[in-house]
Amino acid sequence: MLLILTYLLCMALFTNLAILKDPKDMGAIYMGLIVCGLLTATQILIRKFYPQGDKFLITFACILSVIGIAVLYRLDTSIAIKQLAWFTGGIIVFMILVVAIPDVRDFAKYKKVYLISTVLIMPMALIAHQNVNGATNWVTIGGFGFQPSELGKITFVLYLAAALREYEDKNNILEDLKQLWQPALIVMLSLGCLVLQKDLGSALIFFGIAITMLYVATGKKKYVILTLILFIIGSVFAYYLFSHVRERVTIWRHPWDDPHGQGYQIVQGLYAISSGGMFGSGLGQGYPGFVPVNTSDFIFSVICEELGMIFGLGIMVIYFLFFYRGMRAAFRVKDTFSQLNTIGMSAMIACQVLVIIGGVFAVIPLTGITLPLISYGGSSIITMFFALAILQKISEEG
Repeated sequence: MLLILTYLLCMALFTNLAILKDPKDMGAIYMGLIVCGLLTATQILIRKFYPQGDKFLITFACILSVIGIAVLYRLDTSIAIKQLAWFTGGIIVFMILVVAIPDVRDFAKYKKVYLISTVLIMPMALIAHQNVNGATNWVTIGGFGFQPSELGKITFVLYLAAALREYEDKNNILEDLKQLWQPALIVMLSLGCLVLQKDLGSALIFFGIAITMLYVATGKKKYVILTLILFIIGSVFAYYLFSHVRERVTIWRHPWDDPHGQGYQIVQGLYAISSGGMFGSGLGQGYPGFVPVNTSDFIFSVICEELGMIFGLGIMVIYFLFFYRGMRAAFRVKDTFSQLNTIGMSAMIACQVLVIIGGVFAVIPLTGITLPLISYGGSSIITMFFALAILQKISEEG
């Protein structure tokens, strides 16, 4: 039933986009059919060859991707076509990994590989020095631009899972420090690189992943409290040391002081959400051109304006179910490495959603990150389907 509803949602969105133009835009219909075909291929793979795994994970991912491609098509057809290509690539990556990975438990022994990969990936953008929208978190190789932090999320989770699975509670702080000092250094290195890159959103995500996995692995609240205290101290230092941090906080606290300047993004996003109301103005009937960065950072504002707050809340519910199904797999599997991987990947998705939606609603300082599977972004799409493949394999283990 959920699959049928997904097909109906997909064709309803793209048919709506097609009839908005005169003559009808058949390209929108074709794109909807292609998306349905990709969805069917993934369902056949999972249901026929891996029936023991969670069948909802890929379905939820496809629902979010369908919404993202449709909204991007409404905003910019060329960007939607690129997103469709990235979605196709993500599906291919998902299929290859699901077929190729024999058992996630077998990869626990490669802790040093994950460690070296994280240490090499995280400072990569600092060396490249490419500035995009004020942040130096992009690298271009052979004309292809990507964010190293997206790949770093995967290696970061894999390393922490491999390192923390060895933790043993000996009721001795010194013994605990011997076990936790190396993961702590990797976390500090990663956060430090992201702050220097002005990528504050990714820094929050990495911190959320680390603190969640630390608590699950140790079961000790005192370490979580200590980590939070250190994070607060580090945030205060970053506020006084880096001008871009002070600027983000000032805009967050007083966006209406300069609505046509520094506060323009937040103000226009809030205007769009409020003008849509509960049920929206209708797909294609809003004014998303007034919303800056509407294909990535503020795509949720566009969705709320044209499809309504109820639709936006529905998207948040799907993200919650996505997180729930991932955590459910962690309870069903017995291997510690697999459990920590599941928790880390699920926390990664949940933190990213909370950070970007919180920024759009001005609950926290705005940070330039993508809304998973909906916003435009190739590296983000590939990362999400990579994480999804790992979650799928672990759900089979359970």
